Amino acid sequence: MPIRVLIVDDSASMRAVVKKTLSAAGYAVETCLEAQNGAEALEILHREPVDVVLSDLHMPEMDGLELLRTLQKEGKVPPCFILVTTEGRKERLKEALGLGARGYVSKPFHPEGLRKILSLLVGEPDGEQLEQGPEGLDF
Repeated sequence: MPIRVLIVDDSASMRAVVKKTLSAAGYAVETCLEAQNGAEALEILHREPVDVVLSDLHMPEMDGLELLRTLQKEGKVPPCFILVTTEGRKERLKEALGLGARGYVSKPFHPEGLRKILSLLVGEPDGEQLEQGPEGLDF
């Protein structure tokens, strides 16, 4: 089943890595939207329905926790909100989980770690969608 994804990170290269990981893991991505920070993500989420949000915590303008707080107040936390973050403080991660995040992957992440959490929350990817070719996961 194709999924609609929003990747939120202030690093364009990290957004590209996450996007490539989704494809290489075999997920059929119907739409892949991108935002540089929580404020941009909020604008997108107000106009576009998504199945999965993959968000950093540390971003300028509006960070991932503030994004979650705002979405929770509005009653609009997407069903699959996953953090992809360098944050290691357990209290911050617990706060994010309390606000509606379903899980997290620590940066730098292994593609298999992201695939595992997605398979738990979204389901297994369609094996026919696995990226083939010599480039594979080159990061």
